[in-house]
Amino acid sequence: MSAAAPAAAARTRLVLFDLDGTLVDTAEDLAAALNRCRTRRGLPPTPPGELRPWTSHGARGLIQRGFALQPHDAGYAELRAEFLDYYEQALCVHSRLYEGIERTLSALEAAGRLWGVVTNKPARFTVPLLRALQLEARAACVVSGDTAARSKPDPAPILHALAQCRCAAGASVYVGDDLRDIQAGRAAGVATVVAAYGYSASLEDVRNWHADLVIDRPEDLLRWILPA
Repeated sequence: MSAAAPAAAARTRLVLFDLDGTLVDTAEDLAAALNRCRTRRGLPPTPPGELRPWTSHGARGLIQRGFALQPHDAGYAELRAEFLDYYEQALCVHSRLYEGIERTLSALEAAGRLWGVVTNKPARFTVPLLRALQLEARAACVVSGDTAARSKPDPAPILHALAQCRCAAGASVYVGDDLRDIQAGRAAGVATVVAAYGYSASLEDVRNWHADLVIDRPEDLLRWILPA
């Protein structure tokens, strides 16, 4: 945690969250969509546990892991479209809020803080997922991957959220489980928090990202923002 972090946390008015791997565990539903693609091609399913760490890398990361294909490879675009269609058909079968997220959001609301979502997930998936989890109406803002002109690690989505909520960067925090989240937050001038309970921590040492705070549970955020 940086030296300035406690002071920044104490004046926090807005907490922005990444979606996959931070607010919601979506890994199983995304793995199911990818494995439908594999089954259609006569391939055995990839164990969901192998795919889980790549969930925060979106379609590109999952397709790379499941098919060893890159965006420039032949057949990638067709496969990506098929994967996303399968996912859209069943995007909240097994997806759940991480343990402690509901308590964290409720505590923020009770303390008069705003919270919102900033994700690289396209709106066609973001909005239905949040609606299914009964979060859409509670969020002060929802910024999807196609809301702003550029997606994370560019700061544009976070800056869009700050403008929508009328909050200054110095009074805002961004929580995410991927390096792009921390890069975007830092570029936007907000305090940054790594959700080490998410997906990326199993692939690399998230403490090397130099965020203001690393949390192992969602509730750890409350002890930082709402000190007793």
